[in-house]
Amino acid sequence: MRRLIDLSHAVEHGMVTYPGLPGPVISDYLSREASKDRYAQGTTFHIGKIEMVGNTGTYIDAPFHRYEGEKDLAELPLEQVADLEGIVFRADPARRAIGPELFAGADVRGKAVLVHTGWARHWGTEAYFHGHPFLTAEAAEWLKAAGPALVGIDSLNIDDTVTGERPVHSILLAAGILIVEHLRGLEQLPASGFRFHAVPVKVRGCSAFPVRAYAVVEA
Repeated sequence: MRRLIDLSHAVEHGMVTYPGLPGPVISDYLSREASKDRYAQGTTFHIGKIEMVGNTGTYIDAPFHRYEGEKDLAELPLEQVADLEGIVFRADPARRAIGPELFAGADVRGKAVLVHTGWARHWGTEAYFHGHPFLTAEAAEWLKAAGPALVGIDSLNIDDTVTGERPVHSILLAAGILIVEHLRGLEQLPASGFRFHAVPVKVRGCSAFPVRAYAVVEA
């Protein structure tokens, strides 16, 4: 027996993922009614159109997001975004700043490190945008040395957004460690013993894109 656990938010018309970024515009390029003129009687199709920024919903950041000339979405190896051994770390909900002590002693090399803060409970509300938990620069340095494939978090941002500094993005992406933000459902996962997938569309020249993140848990 195995379970597939969805760890992604749905992308919906007009939803706000991050303050200041536009919500997606989802519309018909070709409606079923309009398609009647193109096909045989009784045969209709729908072709949808989406206009959105890459940082929408649950998304992955490639190194190109932070650094010009580094890997974009099309250059990410599948081995770094699919079928990864996963490990969940449960952060103290009373603390915003998450330091390296959360990971102390863990072997995370080559794994998907998922930080469960519980912040996803605020998704879709104004509270989601204020006072979110984040990793510290010291935590990022620990992770850089430990060498995971990617780091994900169920929060607004893996960095503190009070200032314009983004040390966690800077440290992890410089090391080629991918970042997945706005996860959900991490409370459903065991601490270890599952496989994690977060594969984006293979787009050249793009640095971030929504993923259908999910875990495979062997029962």
